Amino acid sequence: MFTVPLPLHFRLERYEGPLDLLLDLIRKQQIEITDIPIAKITAQYLEYMEQAREMDVDLSADFVYMAATLIHIKSRMLLPRDPALEKQAEAPEDPRQELVERLLEHERFKNAAEMLQQKRLIEENVWSNPQIRKFLPEDTDPGLSVTLFDLVKAFGDVLERIKNRPVYEVAGPDVTVSDMIRYIKERFLEIGPADPLFILRVLEEQRSRRAMIALFLAVLELVRMQAVTVAQKDLFGEIALQRHTHFDAVFASAEPIAQIEQDYA
Repeated sequence: MFTVPLPLHFRLERYEGPLDLLLDLIRKQQIEITDIPIAKITAQYLEYMEQAREMDVDLSADFVYMAATLIHIKSRMLLPRDPALEKQAEAPEDPRQELVERLLEHERFKNAAEMLQQKRLIEENVWSNPQIRKFLPEDTDPGLSVTLFDLVKAFGDVLERIKNRPVYEVAGPDVTVSDMIRYIKERFLEIGPADPLFILRVLEEQRSRRAMIALFLAVLELVRMQAVTVAQKDLFGEIALQRHTHFDAVFASAEPIAQIEQDYA
């Protein structure tokens, strides 16, 4: 008896954005991110987009823009070099440099988010004693328990809101994580020792997406170093930073910030 074979079903992996797709292509093939074979990666990227089109998967305009960017970089690398420029002391700029920097920045943020997700899962399986309030002084308000996962979610909400307003990319040197750590320190010194710093307000004051990400990573580093704590006074209230008891000790030495500069170099 002849039977009709069942149709094959293919699963197309979904990505949150074009940088996620590029990062996955690079990491799966163990390619050095600072020396991307742009022709090979561009071909694989376009192949993914073609598969998505055949399977009626809607891709955002960001994917199309990245495809155009990759093709532009590829064309620049195929152009013959100007002999006059090669004689100059400075080496010509690598067309891939900006893309590499964006990928490295995206990878740092993604790794931080994954770490916080694991921390959240651990915290969800840890029981706390509801009778702890009996051991606190009557005038003590411990506030609400806020995890770094809550901070990540709030930061995502800020990034979503800024899509509807102009964000100005200010020309000049790139803002670094260590710069933002010093900036947060200065903001704390402007207020009282016990006053909170509403970090989401500070985030929305930044004029570029890069500065926002650098500021957010700086907050994560300060929490890790026990320089600040994350607090929330009321349910659905603003998330604030407060000085940790080790705040002054952390900034007493230049070594922690120097280490961060090395880590994010």
